[in-house]
Amino acid sequence: MIGKVYMPENYGKGSLDGGRIAELKPIGLTGEGSAVNRVGPIFYWSWFRSPIEGTVEEHPHQGFEIVTYMIQGTAVHQDSQGLRGETGAGGLQLMRAGSGLTHEEHYTGPDAEGFQIWLEPYLRDSLKQNPASRQYRQDAFPVNRIQGGSVTTLIGSGSPVDVSVDARMLDIQILAGHEAKYELKPGRYAAALTVRGKGKFNSAEDELVFHHRDFVVLKSEDGEWLTLKAQDNLRMILIDVPEDPGYRLYAKRP
Repeated sequence: MIGKVYMPENYGKGSLDGGRIAELKPIGLTGEGSAVNRVGPIFYWSWFRSPIEGTVEEHPHQGFEIVTYMIQGTAVHQDSQGLRGETGAGGLQLMRAGSGLTHEEHYTGPDAEGFQIWLEPYLRDSLKQNPASRQYRQDAFPVNRIQGGSVTTLIGSGSPVDVSVDARMLDIQILAGHEAKYELKPGRYAAALTVRGKGKFNSAEDELVFHHRDFVVLKSEDGEWLTLKAQDNLRMILIDVPEDPGYRLYAKRP
């Protein structure tokens, strides 16, 4: 296991709507101050909060795919395709920008909190596709109950979310003193953000300790099983992607 822990001081920071929306960016665009600018086809990851409510005014996107996952509060989406939808706590929105669209986002609380993750598909194909957006409720996702916790598959086997990128996204929740197993296959990254709690990753030979709000990037040359151990009640969002998706990527890797 090859791994590195990035603390919040290594993240980019931003604010929107006059400070009504605050962002931490464990993966940020070039020039935003993030130590990490890409993990495989993930090239942006924002952890946002809006204590009361906030709006991101109409703006354009093209080509890539945007995943919005809400921890609490509600995200309201409206776009130039005439689509409008709401995503509540535990729900996810997938927006395929395709040939291009503009959209507006509004977050309502109290204490709206969530993640926006940008994935880069094969742009030569995605730029020819019609833009689309879809919302998924919390009860749409398969949940694997484990001793002392649960693993919800947001993207991957059993999930209705159909991204164009080779990716798996999990919401892992474990009580203190319990653990979960995860297989990291050869040539793949696991990018994991600690939403709550602290713990450590163990492999056959290595150990990597992380704390609340830390961002962990893991890679295995030959593939191996990892053990995720919770030292406090732990919630972690983990995204598994290939180092090389089989097409050119347009920003540097970690």
